[in-house]
Amino acid sequence: MMRLVASSTAGRLTGLSTNQLREWTSRRALIPADIVHRGRGSSAQYSWQTLLLLRVAAVLKNQFRLELHAHRQIFGEIRDAFGNTSFLRLWGTCITIYGVNRWQLADAAVSNPSSEDAIVIHLDSHLSLLSAEFGMTTPASTPGQLELFPARLVRREKGAATVDGVAPTRPSKKRQSA
Repeated sequence: MMRLVASSTAGRLTGLSTNQLREWTSRRALIPADIVHRGRGSSAQYSWQTLLLLRVAAVLKNQFRLELHAHRQIFGEIRDAFGNTSFLRLWGTCITIYGVNRWQLADAAVSNPSSEDAIVIHLDSHLSLLSAEFGMTTPASTPGQLELFPARLVRREKGAATVDGVAPTRPSKKRQSA
C-alpha cells in the first residue's frame, strides 16, 4: 500500500505555500496530485514520488528561474520514471535536464559525459528529507547492506508521542495477582 500525505504536509515537505501547491497541482496541473481534493473538508493526497518531483520543480523555479509550464512534458516523464524506480535505487542519482524536451536520470558520481549544456539536480538531499517523513529505508553505510529496521518518524501531538500517526497503548491499571 502506498502511503500518501495531505496538502498541509506536502507544503511543508516541498517548501511551497498552500497557494503555490494548489496552483501547480490543480489549476495549472503541472504536476497533478495523486488523489485530487473532492471539495470542502477533503485534501489532495501526495506520494513520495510526487513530492520529489515537486521539490525538483521548486529548484527549477526558485534557483534557476525557469518557466515550469514549458517543462510540463518532462515532469510527466520524470514522474513515470520515479514510479518505476525504487526509493533506494534513486539514492546517488541526479536528473539532468538538457532543454524542454530531453532529460536523463543518471548516476550522480558520473559527471555529464555529454558536452551539451544542462541543468543537473542531485536527488540525495531531497530523498533524505522524504525518507524521514515516509519511514523509507536509506542506503546503508556498508555497500550492499540494507537497514534491517528503517527509522520511523516520531511526533508529539496533544500530549502523547505518536509513531507515524499511531498513538502508543497504555498499560492496564489492573493489578495482577502473583
